[in-house]
Amino acid sequence: MSLSPARRKQLVEPDHGQLSIAQQFRLLCIQRSAYYYRPVGESAQNLELMRLIDEQHLETPCYGARQMTRHLRREGHAVNRKRIGRLMQMMGLSAIYQKPNTSKPHPQHKIYPYLLRGLKIDRPNQVWCADISYIPMRRGFLYLVAIMDWTSRKVLSWRLSSTMDADFCVAALEEALHRYGTPEIFNTDQGSQFTSDAFTTVLKDAGIRISMDGKGRWMDNVMIERLWRSLKYECIYLHAFETGNEVRQGLKRWIDHYNTKRPHSSLDDKTPDEAYWQKPRPGYAGPALSLAA
Repeated sequence: MSLSPARRKQLVEPDHGQLSIAQQFRLLCIQRSAYYYRPVGESAQNLELMRLIDEQHLETPCYGARQMTRHLRREGHAVNRKRIGRLMQMMGLSAIYQKPNTSKPHPQHKIYPYLLRGLKIDRPNQVWCADISYIPMRRGFLYLVAIMDWTSRKVLSWRLSSTMDADFCVAALEEALHRYGTPEIFNTDQGSQFTSDAFTTVLKDAGIRISMDGKGRWMDNVMIERLWRSLKYECIYLHAFETGNEVRQGLKRWIDHYNTKRPHSSLDDKTPDEAYWQKPRPGYAGPALSLAA
């Protein structure tokens, strides 16, 4: 079965009218113990440290576990390098890549060349990009994938997940394609979710050219990296979200505002929606007319 274990567990319906739980386990090849297992969460102190690490990493992506430990000690936290290294590994952060650990490809997955170097990107649906980011909550954390149109900065779709498998990335991709058609090029990092057969097959079947960042070059996907910075400072860090549902509602409000209400100077003060649909910004009367005789 090609579905991941996490996806198969999601398909179980406890209140199914015809199949018992045991029958569903057999059909989906799920062990009863695996279905009912609930991992032990991190302590409140570790969750707070992870939030601080995530916030500092946006400011200083060059910090590895050693330098991050020094920073936290100067802020009054009694931590050691081993502990901070473990938390950073869980978050998927490192000093080399300013992004989650999706930068590490699966050894058996194909890596595609970077196609954007020297390319003039000047129209909607020419290039889309995607990335994954760590989202802290008061009592846990989630992972967020977003798909963005490069030229307009418009967020086309997004999904939250408690695991780093490829399923939620594929779901976001399929939604974007269904709603907005197909881009010419799709750019990502070399993360295992984006190099997986499940993800690349959707792109190839749609006739989309696949582009991937150079190893360690987070700037190759800089447009979506800027989105993460704004989203975290303006939404995630301002609200102590308790549950995944609260995170989902908060992100929906922020992304809707970002797409429809927030002007960008690089877009001639248009919003991402206006730039994507190529609409004039409100109050714009066209180029000034010359008064010369």
